[in-house]
Amino acid sequence: MLVVELGIPELTTEQIETLCSTSENAARKYVLSKVSSKMVDRLDISVEAVGSKPVNVTVEIDLALSPQAKGIDAQTLVKEAVNEAHIASEKYLRKTK
Repeated sequence: MLVVELGIPELTTEQIETLCSTSENAARKYVLSKVSSKMVDRLDISVEAVGSKPVNVTVEIDLALSPQAKGIDAQTLVKEAVNEAHIASEKYLRKTK
C-alpha cells in the first residue's frame, strides 16, 4: 500500500461528505463503464474517510454480476474500481490544499 502525504488542511464535515461521494461516484462510474447495468445484480459501494492528518479513505465494493456477464472477472473489476475511487479522492484532496 502506498501512502502519500498531501499536506492538506483539516477537512470540514461538508468536505468529508464531498470526498466520500466523489470516491463513490468514481467507483460506480468505472464499474458501469465496464459492464452494462443490466448485468449487475448488486453494486453496493461504501466509502469512509477517517482522520484529518492523514485522511484515510476506505472503499468497499460489493459487486454481484448476473450470469449473462460471462468472461468478466468481478474481483478484478472491484480492484480496478477501488483504485479509481482512490484516484478520485486524491484529486479532490489535492484541490482542497
